[in-house]
Amino acid sequence: MSASPSRSDRLDALRGLAIVWMAAYHFGFDLNYFGWIHQDFYRDPVWTWQRTCIVSLFLFCAGGGQAFAVLAGQVAGRFWKRWGQVAGCALLVSAGSWFMFPNSWISFGVLHGIAVMLLLLRLGLSRLPNPALLVLAALAIAAPRLVQGSVFDTRWTNWVGLVTQKPITEDYVPVLPWLGVMLVGFVVTRVRPQLWAGTAPRPMAVLGRWSLSFYMVHQPVLIGSLMAVQFLR
Repeated sequence: MSASPSRSDRLDALRGLAIVWMAAYHFGFDLNYFGWIHQDFYRDPVWTWQRTCIVSLFLFCAGGGQAFAVLAGQVAGRFWKRWGQVAGCALLVSAGSWFMFPNSWISFGVLHGIAVMLLLLRLGLSRLPNPALLVLAALAIAAPRLVQGSVFDTRWTNWVGLVTQKPITEDYVPVLPWLGVMLVGFVVTRVRPQLWAGTAPRPMAVLGRWSLSFYMVHQPVLIGSLMAVQFLR
C-alpha cells in the first residue's frame, strides 16, 4: 500500500496500464485519421473490443479509488476539488473535439461519464450495502439491452444510455451501462481492500496517479507530432 491510506499503488498501476493501452489505441486511431493506416475503428471488433476493455479498466479503477477514499474518510473539499478537475477537463475535451470533429464532437465521453457517475456514487450510492450495489450494477449493465427509447437519442438525453442507436460521436460513455462497472470496482475494493495491498511497478503507479493530466496532453502531443512528420515528409 502507498504512504497515503486513500490510495493503492497496485490500483494506480492498473490505471497506469489502462492509460498506456489507451495511448496506444489513440495512436492507431490518429494514424488512421491521417491516412497512414486503414482500419475501421467504429465497427471492427479488433478495435471496438479494445475500447470496451480500456473504458472498463478506467471505470473499475475509478470505483476502486472512490472506495479507498470513502474508507479513508476523504473530506468533501478534496472530493469536490478532484471532481471539478474532471468536469473541467470534460468541457475542454468537448471544445477540442468540436474543433477537430465538428460533425461528431464529444458531448458525453469518458470524462463526462466519470463526472456524473462520481456524483451518483459519492452523493448517495456509496451509502448502500454491497449486495444492493451489486444488484444495481447488474441492472445498470443490462438496462440498455432491455429498455430503449427514441427519446434518449438526442444529445441532451443520450447521456443516460438507453438509446435506440449509437450517436455519431468520437467517444460515448453513457451512465448506463457503465455505472455498473464503476459500482463493481467500488464493491470489490470496499469488501477486499487487501487485494490491492503490496508493491507495484513504480513508473506505472506514478502514471496512474497522473492519469487525468496524461489523458489531457497525450492526444495533442500525438496529433501535433504526426502533423509535424506529415509536414516534413
